[in-house]
Amino acid sequence: MAQKIDWLIAGLGNPGTKYANTRHNIGWMVVSALADKYKKQVKPDKNIYLLTTLSIDNNEIMAIMPTTYVNMSGEAISKVMKQHKIKPENLIVICDEFNFPLGKVHIKLGGSDGGHNGIASIIDELETENFWRLRCGIGKNFGKGELVDYVLSDFKEDELNERDLMIKKAVDAIEAFIRLGPARAMSLINSGKLWENNKNELIND
Repeated sequence: MAQKIDWLIAGLGNPGTKYANTRHNIGWMVVSALADKYKKQVKPDKNIYLLTTLSIDNNEIMAIMPTTYVNMSGEAISKVMKQHKIKPENLIVICDEFNFPLGKVHIKLGGSDGGHNGIASIIDELETENFWRLRCGIGKNFGKGELVDYVLSDFKEDELNERDLMIKKAVDAIEAFIRLGPARAMSLINSGKLWENNKNELIND
């Protein structure tokens, strides 16, 4: 019998050391940070994703890192969802967003793929847009026709502090989302109020 899962978190990225520090792999970085915070290991499973499980306020969470490459992320995610009977509205996908400045974290339910091939693959496999996207800004410092090279480039040295802060904010966002529920958490996350003036009594470091 499959383990009951309340939420599936999928961090998008590409496998291999070549891609480990690229902008497109911010989803993998966030899942790794989440696992580290809960002292969990992310392990290979079924050949097409890495996974870990953890509990947040009695919610059972499965976090995965598809190893199918970003453009085929939907294959791995669909497989997990079918196995554990997870509904699309209980899926949170963590992905890079070039339309946001570096450091911005934003969560939304549904919508188009926004030009992100990983999101397009998930929509195609699930046959619905009705899943959550936690979008992490990577900036838009590229010219016409340079998007692919940009998302597959490493973060620059002077961007690493902002990147690391964004990863921490994304982990905070996930915890708040699970603990507070989508409506309240979305307001706090998208407004930035979750991190204002040390008011954040929600997150236990």
